[in-house]
Amino acid sequence: MSKQKIRVLIVDDSAVVRQTLRDVLSSDPEIEVIATAGDPFVAAERIAEQVPDVITLDIEMPRMDGLTFLKKIMSQHPIPVVICSSLTGEGAQSTFKALEYGAVDIITKPRLGTKQFIEDSRTEICDSVKAAAASKLRILRPSHTVEPKLTADAILSPATHAMLETTEKVVVIGASTGGTEALKTVLEMLPSDTPGIVIVQHMPELFTRAFANRLDSVCAITVKEAETNDTVIRGRALIAPGNHHLLLKRSGARYYVEVKDGPLVCRHRPSVDVLFRSAARYAGQNAVGVILTGMGDDGARGMLEMKQAGAKTFAQDEETCVVFGMPKEAIKLGGVDKILPLNSVARAIL
Repeated sequence: MSKQKIRVLIVDDSAVVRQTLRDVLSSDPEIEVIATAGDPFVAAERIAEQVPDVITLDIEMPRMDGLTFLKKIMSQHPIPVVICSSLTGEGAQSTFKALEYGAVDIITKPRLGTKQFIEDSRTEICDSVKAAAASKLRILRPSHTVEPKLTADAILSPATHAMLETTEKVVVIGASTGGTEALKTVLEMLPSDTPGIVIVQHMPELFTRAFANRLDSVCAITVKEAETNDTVIRGRALIAPGNHHLLLKRSGARYYVEVKDGPLVCRHRPSVDVLFRSAARYAGQNAVGVILTGMGDDGARGMLEMKQAGAKTFAQDEETCVVFGMPKEAIKLGGVDKILPLNSVARAIL
């Protein structure tokens, strides 16, 4: 019996974008575009006729903006939503609000370019829709109460003689679908003296800087988009820039990062595997690896390499994941020391 296709409704005020998205999504045998709509009012009519499995949603639209429509969907008839946004600073801020309101993922509007760009874009868009279809929806809820911030030094000390001889610890984290809110939950709990953190979150180019700035404004630690040669230091998290791989490197006792171009790895750029494998190589037992919610298997092999190199490794549990894909694959490979609910990850890291 053939598998049922993922039914998608495209909502965008641009006829060109609607047609391009339709062409991209329809090229995947697992996806069927059941309708398109130029604004939320038409979209509501389409949903009344046939409920889609996933909606791709523009934010800037006439008559009703995408954020207002998203709130209505999530409060009245929750359906997985992927935000399809332009590459602008203002667009990025609205997009993060959309993720807080319950949207599952972000994709950038497809645009003409080289053949390779179009193929990479096709992979990103189709994979985001598939991940959304597999996701557990977060229903709109009042903002959660954050636990009191922990103190790293209190948990890490007293240092043993062996600990004093090692170099600084480094934390590497990988996440995909649902990861923006999961990372916020983890990083908000960490104190300002937390060991240095390096993060790969699957996210389109130019959104990562806005994402880092958003986290920086709510966390005790500093958060910034990574640049080549940034030192990994206590109290700071570095986030891989969209469309670039991020590697951990070491020079003497100093850890630093390198931002690199290159092909998609595990269907992604940045790839969690690339970061984790570099951590296994350069940090070994001084590393702590964390794999959070996400579709696919990116990070699973890298996490196994980290564990084999002596690192401590943690995976988010199925109950608290939006999509239990990446953690599940890492667990299956035997690369995970402990499986934890999201609100226990910060304490485990420390």
